[in-house]
Amino acid sequence: MRLPRFSSRTVTVLLLAQTTCLLLLVVFRPGPSSPAGGKERVHVLVLSSWRSGSSFVGQLFSQHPNVFYLMEPAWHVWTTLSQGSAATLHMAVRDLIRSVFLCDMDVFDAYMPQSRNLSAFFKWETSRALCSPPACSAFPRGAISKENICKTRCMRQPFSLAREACGSYSHVALKEVRFFNLQVLYPLLSDPALNLRIVHLVRDPRAVLRSREAVSPLLARDNGIVLGTNGRWVEADPHLRLMREVCRSHVRIAEAATLKPPPFLRGRYRLVRFEDLAREPLAEISALYAFAGLTLTPQLKTWIHNITHGLGIGKPIEAFQTSSRNMRNVSQAWRHTLPLTKILRVQEVCADALQLLGYRPVYSEDQQRNLTLDLVLPRSPDHFSWASHD
Repeated sequence: MRLPRFSSRTVTVLLLAQTTCLLLLVVFRPGPSSPAGGKERVHVLVLSSWRSGSSFVGQLFSQHPNVFYLMEPAWHVWTTLSQGSAATLHMAVRDLIRSVFLCDMDVFDAYMPQSRNLSAFFKWETSRALCSPPACSAFPRGAISKENICKTRCMRQPFSLAREACGSYSHVALKEVRFFNLQVLYPLLSDPALNLRIVHLVRDPRAVLRSREAVSPLLARDNGIVLGTNGRWVEADPHLRLMREVCRSHVRIAEAATLKPPPFLRGRYRLVRFEDLAREPLAEISALYAFAGLTLTPQLKTWIHNITHGLGIGKPIEAFQTSSRNMRNVSQAWRHTLPLTKILRVQEVCADALQLLGYRPVYSEDQQRNLTLDLVLPRSPDHFSWASHD
């Protein structure tokens, strides 16, 4: 069922009103409380795009016992203000993200019913923190949570417990797919109230295209916002306009972070390729945790091994779930199923992204299906790391 339509003028007025209210809250509300232990809280933003393995990376943070995690909180902005475009909604999304990082859940008043439970959050059951004390007692804080059990036991828990739970963790991690440049995040990176780290997750555009096509009806509303259709949903994309925008955004973000980065980005940006995670999960995830100030526990090592060394590549019904799969095979599934004509087209549309991010193009079916031909180029030790520039 589609939500009521708003005019572009109405969307603009709502955005201005929301921003004004948030500025007043920043001025007059007390600062955020420190987590247990008195250490400075760390904020992690997993910055990616649809069908890039971001749900998997989100779960790497969600299942960590020191992390409060939410999946795509800006979904609420886009579904409420779906007449807008990605660019016009950037500021509203950024303001919401800031509030959630500070555990101020009142920001959702503009996007949710007045009377609500924890289950009002988009994909709330993917958050182990919302299934553990003090939010709910379905799982002990150090346990690996399961979505089906969490749904059964925690869906009627009061919404107010989210703020209490958030404030009790040393890390707050959010996964988002609704930012299309890095500059919009500069105010958060330079905000003294935040200690923000950005994990920029990318994936081979050919694999992204294959995955998008498998779930295209579920992306129709978001597609319309990305393309600025003023509320019209877009399911079919024969000209790969969506892929063009996604690839351009990854290039913009990576170049902004590595070519001439501002000083406040030092040590706060890390680019991660999904294929590297699939090939060497424990080594890559250990480095990712270290970047975020987390450690890899024995329990998490076992869980990570189990979910990355499954037998299959996942079913369509599991498209937005983190289930046990053979991650290496998942990363190369497009080489068996995507027609060469589409491969050549997406390579043309995303040529800059392939070159910058380190993916080798193919030009024949023999190259496509020859799995001994490595299409993921090696990275130098300092590739995509922050560097000083004179």
